[in-house]
Amino acid sequence: MIHLDLKNINTSDELVEYALSEYETQLINYVKTIVYDLDQSRDIVQDSFIKLYKQDVNKVKGSVKSWLFTVSRNRALDVLRKEKRMVQTEDETLEMLGSSENTPVSEIITHERTSALLKHLSKLPKNQRTCIELKFRQAMSYKEIEKETGLKSGNIGFLINAGLKKLRESLPKFENF
Repeated sequence: MIHLDLKNINTSDELVEYALSEYETQLINYVKTIVYDLDQSRDIVQDSFIKLYKQDVNKVKGSVKSWLFTVSRNRALDVLRKEKRMVQTEDETLEMLGSSENTPVSEIITHERTSALLKHLSKLPKNQRTCIELKFRQAMSYKEIEKETGLKSGNIGFLINAGLKKLRESLPKFENF
C-alpha cells in the first residue's frame, strides 16, 4: 500500500483510504466510549466513512480528522437516542401486553399493524429482510447473524439500518402506536 499524503489527495477514494489508515481504530475506540458496544461502534464508524466518501474532497481534507470525529460522535448520540426510544416503546408494548384489557378493537389494531409490517418487510431486498428477521424475530446477535449468513458484522448493521429506515418510510402511521 502506498502511503498517501493529505496534500496530494484529490479523489474520494484516496481520502477515504487515507482516513481509514489513519483514523479508523481511533474512531472505533472513541465511539465505543459513547455506545459501549464494539459491533455498534464499527457500524457507526462505517457510516461516518460512507458520509466522508460523499463529501467534496477539497472542503473536507483540511479538517478530515475533526470532521470524522464530529460525524461519528453525532451518529453515536443519534443511536443512543434511538435506543432510548426503542426501550420506551418496548416498555409501553409490554405494559399493553400485560394488560388484562385486550379488547376486540385492540386485537384488530394489533393484527392490522402486524399485517402491514409483514407486507412491507416482504418488499425489502432479501439480504435486508433476512438480517432484520434474524435480529428481531430470532433475537440473534450480530455474531450469530454473521455465522448464519456469512456477512460481516458491519455489513449486517448497515443492512439492518437501511432496512429499518425503508420500513419506517413505507409503513403507514398509526394513530395509537
